[in-house]
Amino acid sequence: MQAMVLERLGEPLRLVERSDPEPGGGEVRVRVAACGVCRTDLHVVDGELPNPKLPIVPGHEIVGRIDAVGAGVDTIEAGMRVGIPWLGKTCGHCRYCREGRENLCDHPQFTGYTRDGGYATHVVADARYVFRLPDSGDDVANAPLLCAGLIGWRSLQMAGDGRKIGFYGFGAAAHIIAQVARWQGRDIYAFTRSGDSAAQAFARTLGARWAGSSDETPPDELDCAIIYAPVGALVPAALRAVRKGGRVICAGIHMSDIPSFPYSILWEERELKSVANLTREDGEEFFAIVPQAGIVTQTVPYPLARANDALSDLRSGRLQGAAVLVP
Repeated sequence: MQAMVLERLGEPLRLVERSDPEPGGGEVRVRVAACGVCRTDLHVVDGELPNPKLPIVPGHEIVGRIDAVGAGVDTIEAGMRVGIPWLGKTCGHCRYCREGRENLCDHPQFTGYTRDGGYATHVVADARYVFRLPDSGDDVANAPLLCAGLIGWRSLQMAGDGRKIGFYGFGAAAHIIAQVARWQGRDIYAFTRSGDSAAQAFARTLGARWAGSSDETPPDELDCAIIYAPVGALVPAALRAVRKGGRVICAGIHMSDIPSFPYSILWEERELKSVANLTREDGEEFFAIVPQAGIVTQTVPYPLARANDALSDLRSGRLQGAAVLVP
C-alpha cells in the first residue's frame, strides 16, 4: 500500500510504501477510493490537537470498498461500499457510552488521529464504526459527507429549528448543511472572511438570503448560528447577531481562544454550545436525509501524492467546497 504519513508535527506528510494492513478481529480492511481533506486534518498536522499517534496517516472522510474481513465480522462483507468517519471506536463501558452518548466516550479512538486514516490506498477500521453506502454514487462527491456532512448535521440539529440561521465560515461543512437548511425551508445568512466575495457568491448560489463578512451585522436578527470557522473571535460576533433566546453552536473540534465579551450579549437566555464528535445514529439519520435533500457537494480532487498541496490550499482559504484525495 501507499500512504501519506505525518512523522513529526508541523512537517509535510511523506509518501511511503508499506505492507498491506491485515484486519484483526472485529475489523475490516477497506480499499480507499476517495478521502476528503478536513480542517480537523490541519489541526492534527499543525499540532493543534494534543497527543496524536505518531507516525499517523491522517484522513477521516473515507469512501471505499471492503476487500478483507477479520474474524467475528458477520454484518458486512467483502465488496461492500462503505464510509469511514472520524469516530473510529468507543469503549462501550463508560457512563457516556452507557447513556447513548458515545460521542463523549472517555476512551475513544479517532480515524486519522489516534488510528491510521484514509490518506492511503488501504485502511483498517472497526467494523462497527463504518457506514454502509449505496453502490451507486460518486466516491469523490460522497467523501466530504463523512465529516463535513456528519458534523454539520449534528450541529444543525443542536442549533434547533429556528428559521433564520447564520453560518460563520462557508466552507465544506456549511456548503453541505446550507442545502439541508434550504430543504427544511430555513433562511440562510452566510458569513465569510472579510473581502471573500467568491465565497459570498458561492453561498448565494446555494440559496443564501444574505452573504457578507463575519464582521458585518446581518440585516435581520438570527434565531441561531453555527460557527464552522475555528476562530474564537466569532463567538461574540455570533452572540450579538442572534435574538433573545437564540442559540450559537461551535461546530469545530478546535478553535482559537475566545476573547472576553460583555455578559449582556449572552444574557436574555442566549445559549452557547459546542459539538463534540458524532455518533453512529447521526450517520444513520444524515445518510437518510442526503437523497431527500438532494445534496450536491462541490469538490476539488487531488492525487494522493499531493496531499500537502491540498492541506495548504485549505489552510490558505483557496478552496470553494472540499478538497478530496484520490489514490
